[in-house]
Amino acid sequence: MATDAKTLDSLKELTETAAPPAEDVVEEILPDPQIDEHGRAYATGKRKDSVARVWIKPGSGKVTVKCSRNGKEKDQAEYFARATLRMVINQPFLVTQREGQYDVYCNLHGGGLSGQAGALKHGISKALSLYEPALRKPLKQVGFLTRDSREVERKKYGKANARRSYLFTKR
Repeated sequence: MATDAKTLDSLKELTETAAPPAEDVVEEILPDPQIDEHGRAYATGKRKDSVARVWIKPGSGKVTVKCSRNGKEKDQAEYFARATLRMVINQPFLVTQREGQYDVYCNLHGGGLSGQAGALKHGISKALSLYEPALRKPLKQVGFLTRDSREVERKKYGKANARRSYLFTKR
């Protein structure tokens, strides 16, 4: 400041006459959505040994699964018979409040049903963040964009499994 304030009143007058303080609201610069010529967003999700290639587009909330074993396309209720697995798949839509707004088509490869459901959840989350970049923050906060890197521990020689020993007999 050009003039020094000698009292609190003069300091108050100087601050009132000065330009109003700039608000600390930083406007987020969001990247452009990554949508192909068919109006879909593509992402790959992984969990354990499973890989899910996921395409999402606006629709009625239908999830179509194509398995690599037999190449048949099935609805999620038919492919994932357990309700807990279907709940895992729908979590990204519940967190972002987009249930029933996107159709999902996916190819699943490797692993079991639980790993495939986790891979599909990861892929859907990544595809949603690419289709609507504003959804990245809520998905990141709940940890859906982070790959769960836990793998099965390898079997060791002299053991029945990774850590399980054979029955010990003294005589």
